[in-house]
Amino acid sequence: MALPDLGTSGMLRAFNERRVVNLIATEGPISRAQIARVSGLSKPTVSLALARLEEHRLVREVGRTSGGRGATATLYALEPSAGYALAFDVGRRWLRAALVDIAGTELARETERTRVRPADALVVQLGDLAERLVAAASIDRRALVAATLATPGFVPGSGGDHLELAPSLPALERPGVLDALREQLRLELRVENDVNAAAMAELTYGVGREQPDFAYVSLGTGVGLALVLDGVLRRGARSAAGEIGYLPAARTDDRGLPTTIETAASADALVRAARDEGSAARTAEAVVGAARAGDPAAQHALDRVAAALTVGVAAACAVADPAVVVLGGGLGLGAADLLIPRIEHELHTLLPMRPRVVASGLSGDAVLQGAVATTLAAARRVVFARTTRTDELQPHARPLLDTTGTAQPVALLEDQ
Repeated sequence: MALPDLGTSGMLRAFNERRVVNLIATEGPISRAQIARVSGLSKPTVSLALARLEEHRLVREVGRTSGGRGATATLYALEPSAGYALAFDVGRRWLRAALVDIAGTELARETERTRVRPADALVVQLGDLAERLVAAASIDRRALVAATLATPGFVPGSGGDHLELAPSLPALERPGVLDALREQLRLELRVENDVNAAAMAELTYGVGREQPDFAYVSLGTGVGLALVLDGVLRRGARSAAGEIGYLPAARTDDRGLPTTIETAASADALVRAARDEGSAARTAEAVVGAARAGDPAAQHALDRVAAALTVGVAAACAVADPAVVVLGGGLGLGAADLLIPRIEHELHTLLPMRPRVVASGLSGDAVLQGAVATTLAAARRVVFARTTRTDELQPHARPLLDTTGTAQPVALLEDQ
């Protein structure tokens, strides 16, 4: 008689449990029958998975169905106390942070001015902020399992120790700064580009729930773009995909040299364009207000910014053909009603494709929401990995699904 393949049985069990966890995380509270129906697993298999997950205190019963015919059914949700995670949005002016439980409930939040001087001030600030959030949430510090930092720039390669292309936050470009921050937080830290984080928020809570192919464009202090294709954020080989601000814009400067999209389409660029047109407005908000009031100089300035921005958007659309372009960022949201018709007009003159252009439906804290979505996925992987006897499984053959439905190897669950 052939002996059972323990590696295969362990892999299958872990796979089934992860499918159940994913459904509870995204659809819960949910019943056993609903899990079986959506996942395609048999009811006995779902029952075994739930029993093991309950034993390890990863899921719990939260009530029973009501309002339908026949017998009621037990509803399951994630056990909130299974783990906690931190999310940070570090901008040039403001630092926003939140602490959430593994079920996604926000337990504490703070916002304060970003400290950029002296060089180590930001690392100390983030460490202090983490401790205050833990105290405000009244949780055991040891129950924190993940942290995500969303910020301009990107980390080159894998496991880098600093950011690149983050001139507004020079403290994060210093070699070794991320290692110092990990030591300060006493947690494994994920670093995500701020525009990518906003796109993750859109994927998790916004347009992406209905449309898996979209481009997220952030217009504010800087200009950035993130691509989500087939429901997956595309970061690129160096995590620098979408840096359209470095592309040359259609217009030239006063020396006849091509300008970049960021120098021609950011909030500061809008103010400069307005002054060139004869406006006295001193802020981007004032330019937008004047344009709404019918001021020709402000309207011409918006025409120029929209034309420059659309060069980068058109490049992304020509390559990736997203169904929707989502406009976000401080200026993007603040002037969406004025910018979207201009962007659509420019796109239609440049491309045969006709993507819809819409304003993000998320609030102004989309970057923090994206950091929360990212840190929740990481926390759930860590907690789930603790409940799985991975010594039964072969490292080269352990495909599981993460919370976005993307295949992930179990051996990497705690590293991503």
